[in-house]
Amino acid sequence: MTETTVKSQTLPAAVETFVLRWGDLGGQWGVNRSVAQIHALLYLSDRPRTADYIADTLGMARSNVSNSLKELQNWQLVRRVPVLGDRRDHFEAETDLWLMATRIAQGRKAREVDPMVAAIHAAMAEADDPAIGPVVRKRLAAMDEFVGTVERWYEQMLKVPPSQIMALIRMGTRVVNLLKPGRGKRASPE
Repeated sequence: MTETTVKSQTLPAAVETFVLRWGDLGGQWGVNRSVAQIHALLYLSDRPRTADYIADTLGMARSNVSNSLKELQNWQLVRRVPVLGDRRDHFEAETDLWLMATRIAQGRKAREVDPMVAAIHAAMAEADDPAIGPVVRKRLAAMDEFVGTVERWYEQMLKVPPSQIMALIRMGTRVVNLLKPGRGKRASPE
């Protein structure tokens, strides 16, 4: 069946539910609902899809689909792929979940965390003003140290293989127990 005849098709219930729920979650995460729904549809698709197919299947305006696809491409969550014998653009989603999560984290860091870090650094540069009290200086310094620590941790985590991160996640609270004081020390004889 060609993609031009898909208008009469409906999505399987599980796919429709996922697309709708992913769209709702996208809205809660600050992502346009259409962008999130298109991402969900392409993530679950077994082959690359055209913008016309996406528009028809999701009941969206073609211009909305085009803009949403551009945004998804900017996030590197969707890519344009050639299809032999068809001159239209086709799109597929990144399906490697770790790569997808990493790209989202990198994008959010660039859009949300980096400007905050710049604001903190700018405030720190002006903190020697005599009008700034010691409490404000102390809190700015604490914020700067905290953000610096989180940034270093983030950069380190990007270098850890996904399999090791999953092992760490699966360990759960056992990781916290490794950090408890006195662990690994032998009890002193009494």
